Amino acid sequence: MYDEQQRPERGPLAGFTVGVTAARRADELGALLQRRGAVVVHGPALRIVPLADDGELLAATKEIIDQAPDVVVATTAIGFRGWVEAADGWGLGEPLLGRLRGVELLARGPKVKGAIRAAGLTEEWSPTSESMAEVLDRLLEQGVAGRRVAVQLHGEPLPGFVESLRAGGAEVLPVPVYRWMPPEDIGPVDRLLDAALTRGLDALTFTSAPAAASLLSRAEERGLLGELLDAFHHAVLPACVGPVTALPLEARGVTTVQPERFRLGPLVQVLCQELPGRARALPIAGHRVEIRGHAVLVDGELRPVPPAGMSLLRALSRRPGWVVARAELLRALPGAGRDEHAVETAMARLRTALGTPRLIQTVVKRGYRLALDPAADTKYADG
Repeated sequence: MYDEQQRPERGPLAGFTVGVTAARRADELGALLQRRGAVVVHGPALRIVPLADDGELLAATKEIIDQAPDVVVATTAIGFRGWVEAADGWGLGEPLLGRLRGVELLARGPKVKGAIRAAGLTEEWSPTSESMAEVLDRLLEQGVAGRRVAVQLHGEPLPGFVESLRAGGAEVLPVPVYRWMPPEDIGPVDRLLDAALTRGLDALTFTSAPAAASLLSRAEERGLLGELLDAFHHAVLPACVGPVTALPLEARGVTTVQPERFRLGPLVQVLCQELPGRARALPIAGHRVEIRGHAVLVDGELRPVPPAGMSLLRALSRRPGWVVARAELLRALPGAGRDEHAVETAMARLRTALGTPRLIQTVVKRGYRLALDPAADTKYADG
């Protein structure tokens, strides 16, 4: 289990905070992120409920046993295993496996293939891309008119997949093995939302379309959807494990980043490339200063900074080298009120945190400025 309070000192994600919305494999994703230096905040946006006692799954299983489909598409390992286990519980395990041995069995990826073979079955084909789009292309190229196609779902409809098969003339039998439900404890996902809106997150990860849809829905319930979408556009990087996962976000006009391979490891690697590339790096008082989410790299050394200090530093970095008035800095401080003394207190703590007080200069009776190196003045003059 990863530690949400851990603050690692090294790695490409050091100084960044990443939100995790996943219910399943959240520990694995959190550990991968922390090993690369990130601070992780977990707020599961949904929970997965097995349908072992669900009449819908039982009916679909009996229908397949009674009348063999031409093709069965297995989409996830956990879903396929859950289906076989549920059938065993009803005393239908052997009849189901017997029926599946006689049909064209397609597996979406290697993990599903492993689950199929563990059940004593053999898949006929699996796409190299691990993409449902490639499975769909194969079926449509072969022709599906008049064929019965059973599709093992994993808690969610497959957008466009079932509709395309039906448009091609297939009879589609959905096999719903798991169902996505809202989390029993809404507190963690609300805290995740709040962190996104207050710039407490640098990125938010999504590993399923229902998780993305659930987070958007919760934001809408709280009257915060507009603010969340604005955060995605300007401050929080939305990272999705693949294009299907990204659909609910992209339907709202949110641009996401995705790995080429739809796996957790490549998803983390995308963040390792994207987040440092978005950080502001400035030459200040003879030092290289890189401003990250909750910390600053000074000549490569990570210096954690309190939230108030980060707010001041971001305000100063918008116009590097220019004097920023105390009144403007006061407005940048969350909940500071009207007392400009709060700016002086936060500034003193910021300088201490940076470990190099000369990075920020006091301009008497005017405010503060970053001590931008003279050679950089022209480059940042219009910043």
